[in-house]
Amino acid sequence: MTEATKPWDGAIVRNWLERRIAAARADQIAAERGGYGQRDDCDKAAAEEMVCAALKGGAAADTQAGFAAELKALLDRDEYVWRGVYDDTRFERHVRAYIRKLQKMTRDYSGFDRTRRYQ
Repeated sequence: MTEATKPWDGAIVRNWLERRIAAARADQIAAERGGYGQRDDCDKAAAEEMVCAALKGGAAADTQAGFAAELKALLDRDEYVWRGVYDDTRFERHVRAYIRKLQKMTRDYSGFDRTRRYQ
């Protein structure tokens, strides 16, 4: 038997977004301390922070459909500008990959209850 799907809870999603922003910032600091060899990790963490920060504001997280629409609009953008990025091409690739990950999480409504730093 399959488990009944849980109703969408915007508070859980907003809490998850806030925690992911904090974790991404910590990951950026750790990657920057790692030097040249960890620039890609820094760009990946910056992409995660940018996406979560863009979604945190507003009422997009209140409904599943609204959150999915906000993700689609974010994915449809032509370029992404953020501070502290080393390689723009890689950064944009990481942003799009993270948005697709969130789209899958939103569609299945899974993973938003995991608020630990490493996922």
